[in-house]
Amino acid sequence: MDLRRARLAVTVAYVGQGLCFAALVSRVPALQNKFELSDGALGLLVGLVPIVAGVGSVVAGSLATRHGSRPVLRALGPVVPLALVAAGFAPSVALLLVALLVLGFGLGSVDATMNIQGVRVQDDLGKPVVASFYAAFSLAGFVGALLASAAAGSTLSLGLFFALIAVVIIPIQVYAGQFLLPGHPVQTAVQAAAAEGSEPRIHWRPVALVGIALMCVYIADSGASTFGADYLHKGLGSTESVAALAYAAYSLMTVAGRVIVDLTVERFGAVQLVRIGGFTAVAAAAAVAVAPTPALAIASFALLGLAICPAIPLAFTAAASHDKTSSGVAVARVNVFNYAGFVIGAPLIGGIAEGASLRWAFAALIPVLLVVPLLATWFRVAPHNPPDPTP
Repeated sequence: MDLRRARLAVTVAYVGQGLCFAALVSRVPALQNKFELSDGALGLLVGLVPIVAGVGSVVAGSLATRHGSRPVLRALGPVVPLALVAAGFAPSVALLLVALLVLGFGLGSVDATMNIQGVRVQDDLGKPVVASFYAAFSLAGFVGALLASAAAGSTLSLGLFFALIAVVIIPIQVYAGQFLLPGHPVQTAVQAAAAEGSEPRIHWRPVALVGIALMCVYIADSGASTFGADYLHKGLGSTESVAALAYAAYSLMTVAGRVIVDLTVERFGAVQLVRIGGFTAVAAAAAVAVAPTPALAIASFALLGLAICPAIPLAFTAAASHDKTSSGVAVARVNVFNYAGFVIGAPLIGGIAEGASLRWAFAALIPVLLVVPLLATWFRVAPHNPPDPTP
């Protein structure tokens, strides 16, 4: 199997995921207007997506153990753009709910299996590449947001906009899927454990601790992406156009940081990168909270985006190393903490902002982010069996 094609196929999965997710979140106001939803009803509907995504991640991990991650990703990859189209054309709130539930399940399943594939490609290549996949995800999200902005300013209907995305993405997903790696467990480890009358072990304690750190990162990510513009506009008195630069700076520095991670992790080590990034993120959150001007707040959001980058891809690499059979279960389970962070993050920041102010809300991220460097030791990659040779 050509590893270059396999790497490109995995990149396609990350790009499709980033594009669809950005298209959805960027057009949430259009969904709200179409169905005349209150803020509370909208929050409930959108909040269900990451919850169901967590279920999808667990289910996909179990399926990948039995059948390999390739067929699972190939089967479920097109579900995300198709569910997006269903949401865009939904004639009623009930059908919108069904579409969003399917979309959430698809997002979680694809997240889990594409991360399993990403770690597998990295193992076979023998060099860090997972962060580059996340860089592709972020760039695709940036493009998706631009396309959504253009569509919002045109006469294109919501359903047709989502359909155009699906028409482009699905054929590429189907074609690229044939180049994915099998993703089966390491048979030698499975057979050795079976001969001893035991099950191959996954060390869940380090996986859980890495997951907690990942959850804290996504709490901050959720807060920054949801309330960054609000903070600049309402808290610091900027114009709406300037306020939009908060997330732009944050997301662009996230892309830059993810490129740097792959280039530096072998030199400095995962633990050191996560620790430095974690402490820098704490300082960035503090700078956001005390920023006296919009310009300094934007710079602080940019620093935050750069600082939290290492923990996300390195979490999946660390989790995978504790699965002695490379089954992908550990990767799928640690992915659930991603959605826990999203579910907690926005309500946490929003609740504190409502009771006090957005300054205090972002200040609350300081102790949350402090957890990341304190758990950095658990990001060390454990000795593990390499995957079986690819046929």
